[in-house]
Amino acid sequence: MLRKTITIELETGLEARPVAMLVQVASQYDSNIYVECDSKRVNAKSIMGMMTLGLAPGEQVTVTADGADEEKAVSGIEKYLTEG
Repeated sequence: MLRKTITIELETGLEARPVAMLVQVASQYDSNIYVECDSKRVNAKSIMGMMTLGLAPGEQVTVTADGADEEKAVSGIEKYLTEG
């Protein structure tokens, strides 16, 4: 299992369209991927779950991946959240 704290650098934060893109990125990987903020933990492959977080630019999240491609998964999520 791999965990990494990432600061959201997307201009609009995680609104509907960026959440949909994040779910697409996460869905490319076989690993189980979760995003945590405060006390909430949601599946990164779930649009509805990710929408409940309502994350703004500059907020920090912890991404957890567990599986065969966990390093690639965390790296891909980090790249999306920091570069768009």
